[in-house]
Amino acid sequence: MINIKDLFNIRIGNISPKNPIALAPVAGITDSKFASRFKNAGLVILGGYNLDDRTNKAALKEIARGRSEFVSDDPMEFLRSELEATEGLTTIAVNVRAAAIEPFIEAARITKEFDAILEINAHCRQPEMLDLGVGEALLKDLPRLCDYIREIKKTGVVLSVKTRANVVNDVELAVSIRNAGADIIHIDAMQTQNDMNAHGAMHIHNAMNTHMNTHSTIHTRHTRGTIHQQGMDTGVIKRIRNSTDLFIIGNNSIVDFESAKEMFSHGADMVSVARAALSNPGTIDYLVDEVCSLQSLTGWYNAPKHICAGGDLRALAFCCLPVKPCALHSALKQAGISAEEFMRIKIDFARKTPIEYGEGTCFGSMTWCCKITKPCFLRDGVLEYTGLSDVEYMHIKKRLSEHILKHRKK
Repeated sequence: MINIKDLFNIRIGNISPKNPIALAPVAGITDSKFASRFKNAGLVILGGYNLDDRTNKAALKEIARGRSEFVSDDPMEFLRSELEATEGLTTIAVNVRAAAIEPFIEAARITKEFDAILEINAHCRQPEMLDLGVGEALLKDLPRLCDYIREIKKTGVVLSVKTRANVVNDVELAVSIRNAGADIIHIDAMQTQNDMNAHGAMHIHNAMNTHMNTHSTIHTRHTRGTIHQQGMDTGVIKRIRNSTDLFIIGNNSIVDFESAKEMFSHGADMVSVARAALSNPGTIDYLVDEVCSLQSLTGWYNAPKHICAGGDLRALAFCCLPVKPCALHSALKQAGISAEEFMRIKIDFARKTPIEYGEGTCFGSMTWCCKITKPCFLRDGVLEYTGLSDVEYMHIKKRLSEHILKHRKK
C-alpha cells in the first residue's frame, strides 16, 4: 500500500482525515465492531444511533417489520462506549437522530471529547422517524434544522449534516446550513424518480460493473426478487460546490473508482461508501489505493472536469483566454466575473509563479493551460523545460482556482 502520510492535506475544523474515502453509516450495521475492519478509511461514520426514548421506540417498530436498527437503553453511555471502542482507528463521525435538541447537545459534547465529528441525520425516510419530525423531515423544516445546527455548534464540535438530494431545493438547503454554522454536508446524491425513469432505456449494469456517463451512474440492487434502479445525481454535487464552501461528502452508487472520480470531479471533497463495502469490505482499501495513486500522480485528486466538459467553477483555473464563444462565458456569468476581470485575476496570480511562463503554448503562458490529465505536448514541453513537475503544476492550479473563487460575487 502507498504511504499516505502527508499525501493529502484535508482539514475540517481541527480534524484532518488521512484520505478522502469514508465508510457511510448504515443503520443496524456500522457500529464499532463493524468499523474495526476499515482502519484504512479516511473517515468511518458510525450509526445511525438513536439518542432518546422516542427515536429508540420508533426504531423498535422498524425492527418489528424487519429493518435493522440500533437500539440502546442508555443512548449516551452507548455513544461513549462506541467512541471509546474506535479510538485510534481513524477519523470517526457519529450519525445520530433525536426528536429534540437536548440529546444532540449532549451527544455533541461527548463526541467533541473524542475529537470526532457529529453528524445530524436529516436523511432517514422511515415513516416512524418522519412522524417524529426526525431524519428527512428536517429538510422540510429548515428553520428547526438551522436552529439545531446553531445550538450544536456552540459546543465547538465539528458538525456534519447528512441529507438526501432532490427532496427540497438543494442549493438553498446547503447555503442555509452553511450560514447556520455546519462544517460538512454529506449528500446522498440520489436521483429523482423522473431522472431514473429517463434512463430506463439504458443498459443497466450490475452494481460492480457500473455504466458511467458525465451526468449519472446507474446500477441495480435486488430485494425480494424485485430489481430497484438507483443512480447518482452528480449535478447536485456541482450545484452545491458552485454555491458554498462547505466540505462535501458525496454518497450514492460509489461502487468503484470510476464512480468515485465522478463525484470528485463534480466537487466532492470526500466520497462515502455503503452497500459496496457491505458486499465487499475490500472496496474501501481498493478505493484508498486508487485515490492515493491519483494524488501521487496529479497532486489534485478531486480536480474538476474542464468547464467545457461540465466541470464546476473550480475549473476556471484551466480555462483559456475568453476570446471565442464557449461555455467559459456562462461560467463567468454564474460566478459574477466579467471576461476582463477574469483575465486580470489570472494574470495577476500567475506573476512570479512558474505558470507565468509558457512561450510556445497556445496563449504564451501556462496560466491558460488545461489540467495535467489532458494530453498537451505544448504544455508538457514547457513543464519539462522549466523543471516543473505535474504535481507542482496542479498544486499551483488548485491555488489559482481558490484565488479565482475568492472574487466570485455572492
